[in-house]
Amino acid sequence: MPLLRLATLALLILYPIAWFAPLMRAGILPIFGLSEISVITGLQSLWGSDVALALTVTAFALFAPYLKTIGLALVQFRLLDARSLPALSVLGKLAMADVFLIALYITLAKGIGYATIETAWGLYLFTACILASIILSILTERQIRRTSPAGQ
Repeated sequence: MPLLRLATLALLILYPIAWFAPLMRAGILPIFGLSEISVITGLQSLWGSDVALALTVTAFALFAPYLKTIGLALVQFRLLDARSLPALSVLGKLAMADVFLIALYITLAKGIGYATIETAWGLYLFTACILASIILSILTERQIRRTSPAGQ
C-alpha cells in the first residue's frame, strides 16, 4: 500500500504539469510555424468562444481526474470509506473521455489538408496520468479486498 500511496500522491503533482504541457503543435500550413496548445491554453480559448463547452471540458480535463485522485488518496490513507471507489471510478472514466476527445480533434484536424498538427509530450503525459489513475484504482480496490476481513 505505501507504493500505491506514493504513486497516487505523485499524480497530484503530475496532473498540473500535464495541464500546462504542450498537447500538440498546430498551425495553418507548416511554413507559418506551429503554436503549442495545452489543456490550459485550449480552455482559455474555449472560455472566450463557448462557455458551455468550456465548463464541460474543464470538468472532464481538470476536475474529474484531480478529484478522483484526491479521493483515491483519501481511501488509501483510510480517510474516506472504500465504498466510494465505484464513484471514483466514474470520475476516472469521465477523465478518459477527455483524452478520447483530444485524439478525435487531432485525427479530424489531420484530415484537413491545410492544417498541420503534431502531437507533443504533454498529450502522452496527460494520457499516462489518467491511465495510471485507473490502474491505481484497480490495484487499490484489490488491496482493500485482500486486507479487509471476510464478510465486509
